[in-house]
Amino acid sequence: MKRIRLVLTLALMVAAAACHKPSGPGAVDAARMAAAANGAEWLAPGRTYDEQRFSPLDRINLDTVGKLGLAWYAEVDTDRGQEATPIVVDGVLYTSTAWSKVYAYDAATGALKWSFDPKVDGSRGFEACCDVVNRGVAVWKGRVYLGALDGRLIALDAASGKEVWSVQTTDKTKPYTITGFPRIVKDKVLIGNGGAEYGVRGYITAYDAATGKQVWRFYTTPNPEGKPDGAASDKVLAEKAAGTWGEGLWKKTGGGGTVWDGMAYDPALDIAYFGVGNGSPWSHRLRSGGKGDNLFVSSVLALKPDTGEYVWHYQTTPAETWDYTATQPIMLADLTIDGRPRKVLMQAPKNGFFYVIDRADGRLISAMPYAPVSWASGIDLTTGRPIENPASRFEKAPALVVPSAFGAHNWHPMSFSPKTGLVYFPVHSIPLGYANDPGFTYRPGASNLGVDIAPKDPPGPGGTLTPDQATPKGLLVAWDPVAQKARWTVNRQWVLNGGTLATAGGLVFQGSGEGELDAFDAANGAKVWSHKTLNGVIAAPMSYELKGEQYVAVMVGNGGAGGVAAAGLSRPWPRLPGRLLVFKLGGTAIAPLHKSAVAPPPVDLAGVTSAGDVARGYEAYHRNCFACHGRDVSGPWLADLKRSQMLRTEADWKSVVINGARSSRGMASFSRFLTPTQAEDIRAYVLTVARQAQAKAGG
Repeated sequence: MKRIRLVLTLALMVAAAACHKPSGPGAVDAARMAAAANGAEWLAPGRTYDEQRFSPLDRINLDTVGKLGLAWYAEVDTDRGQEATPIVVDGVLYTSTAWSKVYAYDAATGALKWSFDPKVDGSRGFEACCDVVNRGVAVWKGRVYLGALDGRLIALDAASGKEVWSVQTTDKTKPYTITGFPRIVKDKVLIGNGGAEYGVRGYITAYDAATGKQVWRFYTTPNPEGKPDGAASDKVLAEKAAGTWGEGLWKKTGGGGTVWDGMAYDPALDIAYFGVGNGSPWSHRLRSGGKGDNLFVSSVLALKPDTGEYVWHYQTTPAETWDYTATQPIMLADLTIDGRPRKVLMQAPKNGFFYVIDRADGRLISAMPYAPVSWASGIDLTTGRPIENPASRFEKAPALVVPSAFGAHNWHPMSFSPKTGLVYFPVHSIPLGYANDPGFTYRPGASNLGVDIAPKDPPGPGGTLTPDQATPKGLLVAWDPVAQKARWTVNRQWVLNGGTLATAGGLVFQGSGEGELDAFDAANGAKVWSHKTLNGVIAAPMSYELKGEQYVAVMVGNGGAGGVAAAGLSRPWPRLPGRLLVFKLGGTAIAPLHKSAVAPPPVDLAGVTSAGDVARGYEAYHRNCFACHGRDVSGPWLADLKRSQMLRTEADWKSVVINGARSSRGMASFSRFLTPTQAEDIRAYVLTVARQAQAKAGG
């Protein structure tokens, strides 16, 4: 009898646990995520599992948007790129900033509830190819989950911000980073990483949300040592991927294929989808001897979230060599195509083609260019493979290619309106010269592209590109995924072109790197509202409702990958503190001008000399410094080296570049990669550029 009572008691306990609904701050679970489709909250950066970023709220609409004003704002303590989409749960707004910091605010008043600083070592900024950004947090059953730049996955108490647990998801001796936000599916935290440019092997990992214990891991490239990993990916890598790699540097770098952003989940099919990044090094010739498709680089992967079991894959760019990642946002929708309903996955990756894929089996339904494309003339719908332009591979001569490594569409979130049937996303058309790098040598821990993207002998003006392909441009595009064509476009700034939000009020919100948040008519693209943000906007807005009032919130702050290209623009982009701006109808708050909007003055170079070699400095600069400080040394989000006081003496320059005097601020020592003589060569080159800039300004 006692045993029967014990069994019955245990059964009741299990049943109670199964029926338990979380309560208190951050009480999000699967049932609540499912109900969010018609709710007033924004429970994840993509809002729902399908990542449509569509708000069903309509109090702010075409008739009322003119009354939209600032409700409250908060200024954060980092002046790097701000890419997060805030989330709102039970009246609390959670967001993250550069350097992986987290803030919780009262969503109605802006009062700060708590903040958390993971204290990422500033020198890790060197390993972040595209700024020390963070794209948001996840909330689940009373906890807030953060992927930190240094590879940690951290669980915080949603009420207090106190750390509950932390796990290192990466090998700390290797240049991995995390900039994307975690997804939580079936009590598992799914997280990937970045770092392919620096020579790492990509993977996705699932961790138990309660304990931080690893549940499974899926590697996206074969083990360079040719042996199993004891991971969920072992079987499919052996059967499908291993034979797609030739001999090459991937045996040292790991091949790349990092999963640093795009993910989605279909609860009905119980499939999680992940976008996979570029190869390492970029050059397919160096990476794999110019042979093989290199699976699963530049692919969409479908896995079972409980075990990491492979379901299907689709490779957007076989044997990619241009940094054409497929980590861009992944979106799920149900569309009527050719008269019948289809469950589809949609993606507009870097390579310039918009893909509509059957999300159950991975079969390609359609693919059309959404931007100027020179590397391929189309996609063969029978094989799913691109029809390549062989000259674009720059094997025999430099090639001017579009899209470039900046991507026709990069990480910037896109949105879908079920009301219009259109997908809204930013498009960038930026040609770039590619050439083999004759002086390339693999350097562990450094950026190892294997490609010269600033060749001394680039193709002539326009190269083989048409005038349309050769002209840099930026657009906001409303794309019909069924007809596979643009319904309307709006000219935007051609590099810093932000993510989007679509609403049931018939609006599309998008920020601009030039310092505006705009609202457009979702049907025709007419601008119906605008607000000066004082700093550039690259993050995506979101919307929520509290006590009958609808709000629109957006993170403000330039930076990210586009900042490199911004170095080529005619006007400077000053570093300004990041902000969170929150709007409502009738809002009257005013955000004051930033205190640090004035650029540092030019350096007095009278009598300043260098014994360095300018030509060698040019080569060393573009091999080591270009990625952060830009083509014309203007420092789009970092220090403008032309205006740095460190230029004045060899000793000052060496103290930073070689000795790491400013490593705590993100400028790591380059003593692993440069000798003092090479550092002085770079100083000589920067001095030359600085003098040319001052002469031009004076003229």
